[in-house]
Amino acid sequence: MKPFLCFSLVWIFFSCFPNATHAQTKKPNIVIIYVDDLGYGDLGVTGAKGVKTPNLDKMASKGLLFTDAHCPASTCTPSRFSLLTGNYAFRNNASILPGDAPALITPKIPTVANMLKRAGYQTGVIGKWHLGLGNGNIDWNGYINMGPKEIGFDYSFLIPATGDRVPTVYTENQRVVNLNPNDPIKVSYQSKVGNRPTGTENPELLKMKADLQHSNTIVNGVSRIGFMSGGETALWKDEDFPFVLTKKAKNYMIANKENPFFLYFAFQDIHVPRVPNPMFEGKSSMGPRGDAIAQMDWCTGELMKTLDSLGIAENTLIIFSSDNGPVLDDGYADKSVEMLGDHKPAGPFKGGKYSAFEGGTRVPTITYWPSKIKPGVSNALFSQVDLFHSLSELVGVKLNDNEAKDSFNALPVLLGERKKGGRKVMLEEAFTLALRSGDWKYIHPVSMATPTWLNDKKVESGLSKNVQLFNLKNDVEEKNNIAAQYPKKVKKMQALLENIKNKGTRIN
Repeated sequence: MKPFLCFSLVWIFFSCFPNATHAQTKKPNIVIIYVDDLGYGDLGVTGAKGVKTPNLDKMASKGLLFTDAHCPASTCTPSRFSLLTGNYAFRNNASILPGDAPALITPKIPTVANMLKRAGYQTGVIGKWHLGLGNGNIDWNGYINMGPKEIGFDYSFLIPATGDRVPTVYTENQRVVNLNPNDPIKVSYQSKVGNRPTGTENPELLKMKADLQHSNTIVNGVSRIGFMSGGETALWKDEDFPFVLTKKAKNYMIANKENPFFLYFAFQDIHVPRVPNPMFEGKSSMGPRGDAIAQMDWCTGELMKTLDSLGIAENTLIIFSSDNGPVLDDGYADKSVEMLGDHKPAGPFKGGKYSAFEGGTRVPTITYWPSKIKPGVSNALFSQVDLFHSLSELVGVKLNDNEAKDSFNALPVLLGERKKGGRKVMLEEAFTLALRSGDWKYIHPVSMATPTWLNDKKVESGLSKNVQLFNLKNDVEEKNNIAAQYPKKVKKMQALLENIKNKGTRIN
């Protein structure tokens, strides 16, 4: 072919398809969908009974479904801290935070959002935060001076803590939404402020009864943890969560469709209080908890439809998972126990939220990227703490020495290029520390007695004064403590744990 003719054909091709090169070289969008309190068995594809999850089942059938993927801890704040920083939560004494806690992650701690900004990404967080805000005394009536913006997020629309904690308002870019300056907000976790009724004083106003911890200020017929006055025009309505948050996520994706973007979308569902929108009431046979699962599935489907409609689904990596295992009775009388039926929220695993057993951290996990990930099932051992390093490999950013110190590159696992193996050693946090090494599971003994409030949750915590060792290959339900039979294995796993804990040794 003559050079001129060859050049002409190339010119014609790119004239007709001007985005051809761009489509091949553009960095993928990244969406992390993080559900709250969703157990391993809470999806149709993982065995749910009494509720259908068609959108997530479809995602799993066209993506990669993990059978041994874990959140870093069995409670939400520590898991969120580890996911965003690539560091174990115990290194920063991260625990479940009150609603007025100062920011847990400060600019001194690098985040995955910071890293992705270096790669040219727009970064956004929408939904439940629960990582603290402000430097101390939070100014709910002005700009909140420490939050997502200061740690790498260009945009934020938040439930500041959780749905069961005050303040019951949204913040957008660190200012309370729809706040009337003549009705300032005041929040206290020590004593009552203002004249709003409380669950203890006016139980007749409640949509559902609550335990003593959740019986403070009533908003929208639900009593919360903590006291709040003011902000009447800014108060949320729990039933609106699926539409308000999903719309914000859609708008974020639409606004950034021409850019590579990172979206961390964190559900309130299926955390308490479970107050599903009337559109989803009765969608399950399990009452509000099951209906909230159906609601969550619908929201996820809406996000996927938006990516398709924008023509960017093929170039978007979705990572779907949960912050900890399931819990039924977590402070509100919503009939989650009575209406459970044959459903097993944690699947075949023991424990759940707050637990050191497998049900505490083994959570449903799906990765979906139509142009890259082939459908299948992965049995690889994976921890969310590795998302930071893995995403840096994906976008070609070299990590600095102070970044993601506990995170390893698991990108081949996430993309399904390696469906076995994964982490050789994995740490789990649950009021104690546990360690996985292949099929072996070690739970470190504790000197304290199991707290009364934890016993009240009726969750098998795994806390014991004795060393615990299990072999999950033969005992997936962790019924038989075989520590006495394998003293050498116990000693080896104790040594591994001490190396990680005391010396900061990075062990994969």
